[in-house]
Amino acid sequence: MTRQPDLERKPALIEQILDYLLDKPLSSLSFRTLAKALEVSTFTLVYHFGTRAELVSDIVSAISMRAEDVEDELMQSPTTIDSYLLGQIKSWEWSVQPRNIRLQCLEFEAALLEAHDREAHEFTRTLYTRWYEMGCEALVDLGLSQEEATVEARLAVDTFFGLQYDLVVNEDVERATAAFHRSIEVRRERLERLLAHA
Repeated sequence: MTRQPDLERKPALIEQILDYLLDKPLSSLSFRTLAKALEVSTFTLVYHFGTRAELVSDIVSAISMRAEDVEDELMQSPTTIDSYLLGQIKSWEWSVQPRNIRLQCLEFEAALLEAHDREAHEFTRTLYTRWYEMGCEALVDLGLSQEEATVEARLAVDTFFGLQYDLVVNEDVERATAAFHRSIEVRRERLERLLAHA
């Protein structure tokens, strides 16, 4: 008889697991410790997730999907540089929420695991690609050439992820936020120059 996880129970378990992992690394995860922490049987976890690898994959997927609401807002085509940059500012404000900083730590750990074993899953690469492609599309809509949009979108995403790394490593929201706003100022000036010559 094949395993058929309860479609309502599994998402609830994932949320509990994410809460449990807020102050722990993915590498420490085992069915036994997790079952004890959640006060469920290891059978329950195996029933819903299968193997540890499948459990980790589901966790990383849930972490990556948490930004969907932010992404939906970013997908609205900007009409001005202001609206384009405002989307990034809102994303940053979402990123600096304490729970999201802790989940970002797990996402970075998952990205490193993914880099070592590219067959395991590709959630973090997919997330990066989504943000990059949204940026390209928005910048082309603003009037940049595809070539310029490609470079600027990658720079924007890399800067954003780099500042999130700063948040995770240094836990200094104020300084990371100041650096983020400076990057927005610099990006605004550069985009205005590029659009003036487009």
